[in-house]
Amino acid sequence: MRALVYTGPNQMIVTDQPRPEPGPGEVLVAVHAVGICGSDMHAYHGHDDRRPAPLVLGHEAAGLVASGPRKGARVAINPLVVDPDCPAAKAGRPHLSPSRAIISMPPRPGAFAQYVTIPERNLLTVPDSLSLSVAALSEPVAVSWHAMRIGLERLGQPQPRVLVQGGGAIGVAAALIARHLGVASIHLAEPHAGRRDKLKGEDGIEAFDPLTRDPGESAFDLIIDAVGAVATRQAASRLVRPGGVIVHVGLLPGQEGYDIRRITLQEITITGSYCYTPDDFAAALNALAQGALGQLAWVEARALEQGPQAFADLDSGRVDAAKIVLEVQ
Repeated sequence: MRALVYTGPNQMIVTDQPRPEPGPGEVLVAVHAVGICGSDMHAYHGHDDRRPAPLVLGHEAAGLVASGPRKGARVAINPLVVDPDCPAAKAGRPHLSPSRAIISMPPRPGAFAQYVTIPERNLLTVPDSLSLSVAALSEPVAVSWHAMRIGLERLGQPQPRVLVQGGGAIGVAAALIARHLGVASIHLAEPHAGRRDKLKGEDGIEAFDPLTRDPGESAFDLIIDAVGAVATRQAASRLVRPGGVIVHVGLLPGQEGYDIRRITLQEITITGSYCYTPDDFAAALNALAQGALGQLAWVEARALEQGPQAFADLDSGRVDAAKIVLEVQ
């Protein structure tokens, strides 16, 4: 099979690989489309010890079941593989299970390939009305859905003022989900002008350059930090209102940035957000199927064979799209 393989820092090649064989309880999926995630870029830079080269990356995928009783079914892949009998999974929080593993990390090859194996329980049926290329967005949208859901739950306030930091796929999807859920106002901070332009047609979302505009202290009830950098933590500490909530979902390196004194004196809640529950994933797929997230102008499709160039373009900032989806079949 053809596969896009990470061979070393800043090196990707398209080459032939053996087709994987499904193990017990697994099925083979013919991948139709797979998105490039920020974690794939992190590995591409050689900064992820969990993803050593050579390795097939990619975990945001949809395709057709190629083996077993469900052969031919259109499916989105939940890439988070967890022991279903562990206490966390039984409690409905499999993403926090110590048994958790994800495709694109050894020993599970990823989905930048014509085929990938996955436990059958990790497959969600894609309705005929939804293209598989859009269904491949289910995974990143589920990350955003989870972050927005837990933020709103912890805030416990109707119609909040929301700030999303970062106009990548997770940030954009979080803003679109906030709109879908009916929050009072949505601002999105993104310094890349091309990414801001992609959101000009999205009603209810005000994208601005945080390097040139300051919304003012205590301006927001809920902040989703989809960057996770020192600068965004500093900004979130200042921009959240007393008693507000910050959801930290970005995974850039570093631990500094939060104003702990203000967070303490103003009873500000900070919570981490990782992955999603099965219900979050299903809700994300359903929102995409309903067209609830708009026209998706922030998504760009390319062929798998263009994968090396896509990584290089993302690395150099030449891409305005928040998400590149590689189409395989």
